[in-house]
Amino acid sequence: MEVVVIRYLARRIALAVGVLWAAFTVSFIVLYLLPGDPVATMAGGGLDGEPLSPAALDALRARYGFDRPVLEQYFTKLLAALHGDFGTSIQNGQDVGAAIREALPPTIQIALSGLLVAVVLGSVVALVATYTSARWLRQLLMGLPSLAVSLPVFWVGLMLVELFSFQLRLLPSVGARGVESLVLPAITLGLPTGALVAQVLAKSLSQALEEPYVVTARAKGVGRVAIHLRHALQNAAIPALTVLGYVVGNLIAGSVVVETVFTRPGLGRLTVAAVGVQDIPLVQGIVVFAAAVFVAVNLLVDLLYPVLDPRITAGATA
Repeated sequence: MEVVVIRYLARRIALAVGVLWAAFTVSFIVLYLLPGDPVATMAGGGLDGEPLSPAALDALRARYGFDRPVLEQYFTKLLAALHGDFGTSIQNGQDVGAAIREALPPTIQIALSGLLVAVVLGSVVALVATYTSARWLRQLLMGLPSLAVSLPVFWVGLMLVELFSFQLRLLPSVGARGVESLVLPAITLGLPTGALVAQVLAKSLSQALEEPYVVTARAKGVGRVAIHLRHALQNAAIPALTVLGYVVGNLIAGSVVVETVFTRPGLGRLTVAAVGVQDIPLVQGIVVFAAAVFVAVNLLVDLLYPVLDPRITAGATA
């Protein structure tokens, strides 16, 4: 059994390393294929509005390694990234890792809050939709996720601001002060994710409730609530857990829109600023960091599968 578990973990870790390498390589290629000169963009008008001389621009390119052959740049940056070093920001000379760490806490707040909203909302909708005997309510709840998934995140944010900030004056529309300022961004980010969770979980629950073990439990007189929560939900949660693992990347990407709509600091606004000035080291550091979060969460999800269903480990390594 220990050998099976080790093989299972080794395969998952190897896949995780491959995803990180692909994220680094693809981001490197895309960023270096972009038109324009990042050093010239960063230099702008130079000091006191005077343009920098060609010699000064060449010195800056040499400082950031842009004067070297592309392959040499790639392997130099890859080796440095393996040691956690993504260089310094072209925009302000700050260490990339330090810039990400400074911008990360507000984004973590939004992402975790949005994830909480998604899990609670998705679970409640799916459980009620598969539990209720009222056909109209079931159809209504099963149709809501499809509508919510199709709504653009920025539009949802603007509508929430209009209603709860401008009309009802219950919650602040901008800033990052206190729990109240986190409510609308969390709902904006969590709504489409929760809708996706609700779709998958409701379908899985509907299938699980038709399984023989559920039919047997009903025949033994087990109540409907116990069947839902103790029997069907455990197996039905596996597909929903998979979806949650994949949408973590969407939560980070969605923070770009949410932080812009609600004028909040964080990784999203840092990304927008970095892309605007072609700050290649900072953009690449953010891309790899987002990929690392995605990989870590999905690795955790993979490790939870055998807990929910021990048969998965053996099947995955057969």
